Amino acid sequence: MKLKVPENISSLVPYPPGKPIEELEREYGISGSIKLASNENALGPSPKAVAAIRDNLGKLHRYPDGSSYYLTSRLAEKLAVNPDQIVFGNGSNEIIELLINTFLACGDEVITSNPTFLVYQKMVQARGGVNRVIPLKKIPGQHLAGHGGGTPLGVGHDLGAILSLINGRTRLIFLDNPNNPTGVIFSKADFEAFLAEVPDEIIVVLDEAYVDFVAPALQIDVRDYLDRQTPVVGLRTFSKAYGLAGLRIGYGLMSREIAGYLHRVRQPFNVNLPAQIGALAALDDDEHYYRTLDLTREGIAWLTKEITTLGCTVFDTHTNFFLVDAGRNCRELYEKMLTKGVIIRPMAAYGYPEYIRITVGLPEENRRLVNSLKEALAELRED
Repeated sequence: MKLKVPENISSLVPYPPGKPIEELEREYGISGSIKLASNENALGPSPKAVAAIRDNLGKLHRYPDGSSYYLTSRLAEKLAVNPDQIVFGNGSNEIIELLINTFLACGDEVITSNPTFLVYQKMVQARGGVNRVIPLKKIPGQHLAGHGGGTPLGVGHDLGAILSLINGRTRLIFLDNPNNPTGVIFSKADFEAFLAEVPDEIIVVLDEAYVDFVAPALQIDVRDYLDRQTPVVGLRTFSKAYGLAGLRIGYGLMSREIAGYLHRVRQPFNVNLPAQIGALAALDDDEHYYRTLDLTREGIAWLTKEITTLGCTVFDTHTNFFLVDAGRNCRELYEKMLTKGVIIRPMAAYGYPEYIRITVGLPEENRRLVNSLKEALAELRED
């Protein structure tokens, strides 16, 4: 077989998904594993979403509403925006893809940071665009929760360096706030100063997948920027705080003009029926939503203290996960933790072989994580 594949596609490295828990248990001969690797909601899905989906299973022979009308209307009411400013997608990933496919021609440039959400750069490359990447930097006022001091990993977006890369081919800038994998945020003042320097024809994408976990006083309200001269798009998801990652549903907030162009290129029926029904019910499940936030904040505080005592460096975070400098090969630590039935995320794919990322779990899962990590580190030192 002699396939003629463009170089930008043949050189792409697939996104590294984790194996199913069942397969890992089979490989390692263990049972009762806990997964703290993918930034999922430890409480599970919104109970109201589960009930609504169950009540509508008999409608699965029908196509979903192509406009997500009821979900769009309810979300617009909840956020006090116009329904024409909302675009739903198969996860916020699809909104990223729609923006790139809509506004990027072959050879156009997109500015991102490193490390950040890997999907931005992959989709730009697949489109035939050019990735311009700026390393993260240490941000004044941000600090390590553990030992502090010298670490090779910057922790926040270098907004000044991003501005310096802008040229006539720049079309999009992606800023995840909070950042994944560091969990760090930038301030509203810094964002506004940055926007003032961005040319009006460039779209600034503010990816707020974890915004629910940010303290309200520190949040940037993307709704304030939807109709500014410099276009801003906010990305949000139901995967995290609402616990609907398996349904793959997210959305973008943007000007009517940008939304209109995205609707021209998106697939019809791109959001499936259970996802629409589940998200609509989850929007009104305040009990589950606030329990999630409380559980996460309590878990972060406890885990930070406990893991620091093990000799690791823990980064401050504004998300439901945190980054840890374990001071040793993260692949070895990942595999050692697997033998104990605890799944964490090694950060080698992000270019940092001594770092791991851990999602906050239930209290009993957090205790098991700390005990297993203590054992694994001791065993690796002996080896």
